[in-house]
Amino acid sequence: MALERPNDASRLELAQLLARAATSALSSNSTSTVAPFATALNGVDQPMNNLFKVILWWSIGVLGMLILVIRIFQRWRAHVRHMTAMNLSGQQQRYFAINRTKWWWKFKKYVLYAPLGKKRHNREIRLSSALNMGTVPSRFHSIILGGFIFSNIGYMVALPYSREGHYSVVAALRGRSGVLAVINMIALVIFAGRNNPLIPLLQISFDTYNLLHRWIGRMVVLEAIVHTGCWAYVKHAATSWSGIWEMIATDPFISWGTIGTTALVLIAVLSLSPVRHAFYETFLSVHIILAFLTILGTWIHCRTAKLPQLPYLKVILTLWMVERIARMARLAWYNYSLHGKRWTKATIEALPGDACRVTLHLPRKVNIKPGSHAYLRFSTLNIWESHPFSIAWIQHRSSNPSLPFNKMDSISSMGSEKQVQSKAKDTVTDVSFVIHAQTGLTKRLFDKANAYRPGALTLTAAFEGPYGGDHSLDSYGHVVLFAGSSGITHQIPYIQHLVKGCNEKSVATRKIVLVWIVRDSEHLEWVRPWMNQILEMQGRRECLLIKLFVTRPKNPREIISPSNTVQMFPGRPNIKLVMQNEVKEQVGAMCVTVCGPGGLADNVRDAVRDVQEDGVVDFIEESFNW
Repeated sequence: MALERPNDASRLELAQLLARAATSALSSNSTSTVAPFATALNGVDQPMNNLFKVILWWSIGVLGMLILVIRIFQRWRAHVRHMTAMNLSGQQQRYFAINRTKWWWKFKKYVLYAPLGKKRHNREIRLSSALNMGTVPSRFHSIILGGFIFSNIGYMVALPYSREGHYSVVAALRGRSGVLAVINMIALVIFAGRNNPLIPLLQISFDTYNLLHRWIGRMVVLEAIVHTGCWAYVKHAATSWSGIWEMIATDPFISWGTIGTTALVLIAVLSLSPVRHAFYETFLSVHIILAFLTILGTWIHCRTAKLPQLPYLKVILTLWMVERIARMARLAWYNYSLHGKRWTKATIEALPGDACRVTLHLPRKVNIKPGSHAYLRFSTLNIWESHPFSIAWIQHRSSNPSLPFNKMDSISSMGSEKQVQSKAKDTVTDVSFVIHAQTGLTKRLFDKANAYRPGALTLTAAFEGPYGGDHSLDSYGHVVLFAGSSGITHQIPYIQHLVKGCNEKSVATRKIVLVWIVRDSEHLEWVRPWMNQILEMQGRRECLLIKLFVTRPKNPREIISPSNTVQMFPGRPNIKLVMQNEVKEQVGAMCVTVCGPGGLADNVRDAVRDVQEDGVVDFIEESFNW
């Protein structure tokens, strides 16, 4: 039987069938080639990931060790200067006032103390009264941040581009960005902690660590987005959007990874300066919840697939929990005493100029260094909110009325050892603050206290601290303290300590100058009780000069200087002229500190930079940037 020759129609049908089969085979082959790069460690360049992980940590570690070595040298030099100069007169300390190396004062002027641009550093960028864009990092901070950011970007883009198929390269980027995000989260959590041990060790302020925390956080968010985006790109090529949504809904590995990334993105959005400043108290609570959700999501994400980054997640979670436990331990230790069953109480007095004088009566004795601050909580004003305030005054007293406690009461006069132990147990500490009403908690606190005027409001409170106080001024022969408004609270403990030390010859300081700028003369009432005690201290006239500037006096003629050592002026001071005059009469090494509005801090910083060539002038800025 002869076979029938196919006609043209049959040939066309056969060709179409073959084309469909070929397309189906090609599609199947393409999908099977792409799909593996969206799962597990397929395509991930683990050797290079480990290399960049080591480089990242070594770079941070070497920088930390370098700062530590410099700090140890500075502490040693300050100690030698302190021991040498504390028995010398001002004229005999001339040696310490002269620059011995040109490179160091140039480094301080052009790098360490320099703003990023011409002058602005701590003065906030405000688009309006409601829109606050935050502050600008200093030049030194910008160098460190630039090195960190660009190195991380370099690590991410150093990929095996020679591979065949770009999906394999994308998989390598997925792995690289994920590893970097997890590694950076360790530093992110450490720098966020108030109880960060690196603060006293390296003498770097929490404000600086907070700045680093924000920028490291932004890099972690970027790396998490890249990590998730790379997975989604490959998955979409293999299974389209339906496959992506199915994995997110059904696969715990992908679900929890998505939750972690989403929480990070929400943190980044809510951390934008205008949002953070407008709703700061809400931001803090939401930030903690989202941070925990990020850590939890990343933990389950890594544990489900048994990824090698799981041990780092354990470290991150441990650090986060330890810091929280440390805060709770501080709160319990300083605010409750088994001896007497007492909890901290706060006496709050409303003052002129929309401020409160807050005194916390702690149930135990607490030793607090000058320059310290603490976080305060008040029971009826939302116990979960805590805000930092500089400690203005510390007073130790006896909680037992039958036991006298005054300057003339020595332990040796108390008789038996049992009485001595009883006296020590009954010693408690009162810690005082001045809180200027702004918005949120400070405004509610003032309004509540103002309703009790002329009396005082008493609340149950909590004291978390003391933090800070890591800068000693004892080795400086000449100290200039600038304060703006309630920033005086940071400077008063230094004045009390240095005047006492100068009289006892236990510090090198021989000249102390306080420059306090207030808007109205009624603001002087904020610290009058404490300032009166300082003015009564022995030897105060020989070492302390106070300059008060009232920027908006009701009547300039009423601004009269009480004495040569307490001078009052209407208007604002010429900061540069003040600094130039002080340097002309410099006594030993000089330290200039400032606590106040950002504009004042920037002016003082600028003035200090201008006199770097003229002598040894160090600069310390106290700020709470948030």
